[in-house]
Amino acid sequence: MARTTPETIWRYEIVGEYPHDPNAFTQGLYFEGGHLFEGTGRRGESAVRKLELDTGRVVEQADLQPWFFGEGIAPWGDRIYQLTWVAGVGFIYDKESFEPEGQFQYDTEGWGLTHDERSFIMSDGSADLSFRHPVSFRELRRLPVSDEMGPVVALNELEYVDGYIWANIWHRDELVAIDPETGVVVGRLDLSDLMAGARPADPEGVLNGIAHDPSTGHFFVTGKLWSRVFEIRLTEPN
Repeated sequence: MARTTPETIWRYEIVGEYPHDPNAFTQGLYFEGGHLFEGTGRRGESAVRKLELDTGRVVEQADLQPWFFGEGIAPWGDRIYQLTWVAGVGFIYDKESFEPEGQFQYDTEGWGLTHDERSFIMSDGSADLSFRHPVSFRELRRLPVSDEMGPVVALNELEYVDGYIWANIWHRDELVAIDPETGVVVGRLDLSDLMAGARPADPEGVLNGIAHDPSTGHFFVTGKLWSRVFEIRLTEPN
């Protein structure tokens, strides 16, 4: 698709830092009611957690059975939805009790999950995003994502904010903002300076996890196996 406007290159400033479990393989993140909600991965370690922001303390937790590899999470009403990587099944939890409430199916890999208040938006590691029915989870439409170089593959964790889909890209130290109608990348945020010199030794300890606080406009970002969560404020672009 032809680009009509140049990408916005955002800047940021750190306005807060919080402790994060360095054993948590972060696959999904969102912020609600003053708490972070986190989905973690790796078989035998996958869970959904409600976290106290200031301390990182786990307030509630639901563990997946050890053969599942947990992926992205998103709220819908009074429930939390969690993807798994290759099993083709996701899990639904009560948002308060974390008791299981059901399952849903899909026929792709599961990576990231968010919603736009009308449908879920899901990534599967490709250059496409799928919009899915909030009850049946059936695919409603598929959105190819591209920038000036072509398709943007390995789209990972997602967060829908103010009319745009923000995405992590696997093994890249940046966030991209995607137009949900055209699939064009309209903005970027370079986060390569976060955790500089203190990244995990594990090569999979990469940037992953985007949450947004609508009351402040700030983002919370972290990574797999990172020891910190950063609260950042976007500043004027270049």
